[in-house]
Amino acid sequence: MTKTREPLAILKSFVALLLVIFTLWAAQWQYHRGIDRHERNTLIAQQSSMAAIALPNSIEEPMQLEWRQIKTAGTFTPDKQILLRNRYFEGQYGFEVLTLFTNTQGKIFWVDRGWVKAGADATTAPITPPIPTEQVSIVGRFRLGTSLPSGKFFALPGGGKSGITSEVNAQSRENTEGFYIDLLSGSTTALTPQVSAQLPELSDGPHMAYALQWIFFGGLVVYGRILIRRTR
Repeated sequence: MTKTREPLAILKSFVALLLVIFTLWAAQWQYHRGIDRHERNTLIAQQSSMAAIALPNSIEEPMQLEWRQIKTAGTFTPDKQILLRNRYFEGQYGFEVLTLFTNTQGKIFWVDRGWVKAGADATTAPITPPIPTEQVSIVGRFRLGTSLPSGKFFALPGGGKSGITSEVNAQSRENTEGFYIDLLSGSTTALTPQVSAQLPELSDGPHMAYALQWIFFGGLVVYGRILIRRTR
């Protein structure tokens, strides 16, 4: 009987070892996720609070500019406007309004002009802020194209008279720069969004608590294996 039990005991110990290894791996994974998120939050807080700078002619390290407030001048393209759906503000459904912008340096990029409330129904276009046709100066947060909010886009014709016409992907619709701008203010008061694009929630989340939880699970596995062996 003892010889029969020994292989089974070895198998149980092996399974327990695998579970402990898994819990330690999961704890380490959650820990590093927490570290990465904390560093990201710190970067966002620091960059977004710095004084605005002029948009450089040459952007060699775009990561160093992300979340910085930048200043530039140029013109909007009124017939190049898209609405990013599934955006909420204070519990109300709406859209982010993105309009194509060409600055005086010749750079073409999207400008997020803020949130607007959805229309009365799916066939009614929301009321969007008027688009200036003259050259304007704008101040906004520099955002990388890879961080463009995911989702489908509705394309609106100029003036929005015929309503929503087609779904497009904002990054492939035009040959734009690899960044976009969250508009904060401009040379005219009409440019300042009533609801500008919001900063992400700067919370470190539950990752550290999850890491400790996985370590606790690993301890339970070890304790359970010892308890089973003592009981036997």
